[in-house]
Order: sequence, then C-alpha cells, then structure tokens
Amino acid sequence: MHFASFADVDAEALGSTLRFAVAGDGPPLLLLHGFPQTHMMWRGVAPRLAGRFKVHCADLPGQGQSGFAGNGEPEPYSKRHMARALVAAMATLGHVRFAAAGHDRGGRVAFRMALDHPDAVRSLAVCDVIPMLDALERADDRTLLSFWPWSLMSQPEPLPERLVRSCPEAVIDDSATQWGSPPDAFPADIRAAYADALRDPQRVHAVCEEFRAAARFDREHDRADRETGRTIDVPMLVLWDEDGALSRWYCDEGGPLEIWRKWAPRVEGEAVAGGHFSPRASPNRQRRACSTSSRRTNRRLAPAPLRKAAFQRIALFQEPSVPRCSGLHLRVFERLAKFHAPM
Repeated sequence: MHFASFADVDAEALGSTLRFAVAGDGPPLLLLHGFPQTHMMWRGVAPRLAGRFKVHCADLPGQGQSGFAGNGEPEPYSKRHMARALVAAMATLGHVRFAAAGHDRGGRVAFRMALDHPDAVRSLAVCDVIPMLDALERADDRTLLSFWPWSLMSQPEPLPERLVRSCPEAVIDDSATQWGSPPDAFPADIRAAYADALRDPQRVHAVCEEFRAAARFDREHDRADRETGRTIDVPMLVLWDEDGALSRWYCDEGGPLEIWRKWAPRVEGEAVAGGHFSPRASPNRQRRACSTSSRRTNRRLAPAPLRKAAFQRIALFQEPSVPRCSGLHLRVFERLAKFHAPM
C-alpha cells in the first residue's frame, strides 16, 4: 500500500535499503512510525504536509518495506544504529539537514537522531513517548499490565516471534482497541496491511530485536548521555495523550514535559485530547490533575500560537483516517508547518 501522489523511493544506508514514501516541495521533513505500524500511519497527514514540505515517510529498518539492519554491529536494531542509518539515507536523498517527527518508538529514533546527529536535525517533534531510560527507571506494575509488548517482545527468541506470527490480527486488534483509541481509527484495509507485515518471519524478528535492543542498548546509550550532560539544542515539541499513561503516571514529576526538559532545554508542548493512535471527535472533558498542571506550565513557556492550539490534537502523529476530523487535521498541519518552518 502507498499514498496517492507519493513515490516509493529506496535509499542505501549502512549496507541496507530503506524505503520511503516521498512527495512535496519545500524543506525536508522526515516522519517515523511506531509499533505496530508502518509508514502507512501517515497516510492522512503526509499528503497535506506535502504542500509545504518535501515529506519523507520512512519504514524503520527491518519493518514495512525497508531492508534489514545490520552491518556487523552488535546492536543493529538499537535506536542509535537506526538513527544513523536514516540520517545516511536522507543524505543519500540529498538532505543533510531536515526536520524530524516521530510517534511512539519512532519518536525515540528521532530523539536519538537529534542527540547523535545535531548537525542533521534542525527541529524535532515526538508524540506520546519519553526516553527509554526514563521509562524503564519508572516502570512498575502499571507498565507491565498496560504495555505488554515491552515484556513479551523483548523475551529471547523464538517465543515472541512464534506467538506474534501465530495470530498477527490479535496484535493489531488489541493495539487498535485497548490503547485508548476508537476502533474506527484503524480501517479494515489498514489493519490488514499491518497484520500482513507481522506475518513475515524476518520482519517479526526485526520488530522483536528492536524491543530487545531498547531494553539492552538504548537504555545504556541514554544513561551515558545523561551522565555526560548531552542535550538536544534544537527546538523540540512534545505532545502526549491527556487521558493516557504519560498523563497519569508522572504527575509527581510535573508530567512528561518536565522529563523531556532535562534532555531538551528548548522543549515545549502539552497534553492534548486523543488516544495513543487516533484523534477523538468528542474528547473527554475531564482533565486529570497532571494535564491541568502541565497546561499551566506550558502556557508560561510556549509561544502563543502553539499555546493556542498545541497542534490542537494528537492527530498529527496518529492514524488520521477518520473523515469527521478532516477540518481538525488541517489546523494540525498548519501548526506543524509553523513549528518546523525554517527560521
């Protein structure tokens, strides 16, 4: 599957071939998906963004239609290696400096990219995620009960690979219905496409290896950077679901924005209405205490245009196919364009 008007483009990087859906004209923008998705998660967002940017929707290494990672390194599916591969691929496509945005695990790849390749990333946006080290340090029974992929997918092979391949539809259905998003955020054809990607033994193995690398390598890479005081020195935007885990779990620390502020002094953002994957037509009016506190903090620190809308909805990084939200998406795209526009 691909977007209308987008071309499938392959780029060689670190001994692998990465697949991008590319369209548009303007400053380059790289979009990275999370689990259990592929670049198709951007199908409703990317065509609008292509009116202002040259948009590159990537399949992460080993996922979707991208080739498999590995060039003799011990951690080919670490965020560090994937970030390096994507930076090299973008350079091959003629973009040595670009804006990057990522959802979920793709957000952590974009985060690592901004840390390791500051000359390549001119602005950064992440959605519904915090750094791996911070997440694992705060993990408790809620994490285990809420995010089963973290514990299952990181187990030694072949157990998780065999379980996922035995019924990929169950994985997609659970994520589509149990992670705070309305079921219609995942149309049948998209569910089928995501399930098909999890039937391929090599691709399922690559997904599991990424989870294993997160627990083993990503955490240590983050720790080393924190100990040396490395931070991100480009503008950064963080959004998270106002009804999700990030809003509920980190209230005592000032919420996700305060966690990110330790890594990115120029960060701004806030909690917005929507599930992990999808905008809601009727967002819950009940604001949790952490969301309220975070909004007050953001109103002090964020620029007025962003403060007014804060991308309006988490839809920017989500499954944006629900027709009733098309007007909302337009406002979201305008905010993204303002945030990532060159100074």
